[in-house]
Amino acid sequence: MSTVIITVIAIAAVIVVGLLVLAAWRARRTRSLRDTFGSEYDHTVGDADSRRAAERDLRDRAKRRDQLDIRDLSPAAAKRYQEQWLTVQQQFVDTPAQSVHDAHALVTVVMRERGYPTGSQDERSAMLSVDHSDVMDNYRAATDIDARGQAGTATTEDLRQAMQHYRTLFERLLGDAPAANGGTYPSDGSGDVRVVNPTESGRQVR
Repeated sequence: MSTVIITVIAIAAVIVVGLLVLAAWRARRTRSLRDTFGSEYDHTVGDADSRRAAERDLRDRAKRRDQLDIRDLSPAAAKRYQEQWLTVQQQFVDTPAQSVHDAHALVTVVMRERGYPTGSQDERSAMLSVDHSDVMDNYRAATDIDARGQAGTATTEDLRQAMQHYRTLFERLLGDAPAANGGTYPSDGSGDVRVVNPTESGRQVR
């Protein structure tokens, strides 16, 4: 076998190995993005021109999120927002569309206080998707229903679902904050502040 042929084979082998390494690296990067973003990965890929563009968008979101100073709410702020939420929720029976709109506004205010950008709906969704990817479909559904509610085209059932979706995200945003009375804010959709009494063997009271 001539030296030229051997050289060609060697170069081809290097190219094949390089392609295999590149494919494995891209596969690992894709798995990492799927693990981080969950269903948001599929949503982004579905909206993008290509998988590569979608993954570039998701990586960019993660980088921008790393640059944010996301902070916990103080107990006093968390308590104040919880009380505002209960007021908004209580108004749902009489004015469901306005109640949902107010819920959207309150979620946005809490986001801003925690350090998330709130200048546009796209930016809010992008940054939330990094930390709360599993609720993004519901959040987008809620904002769509809110818009239809303001236009008078959403049903009461639609508005009820939007309120539940907003409540889930709201409680996520408050979830790490200690309540002013020493308890924690729940993430079970109850809307109640539950306080654990350490003298009652872990029994929860409201």
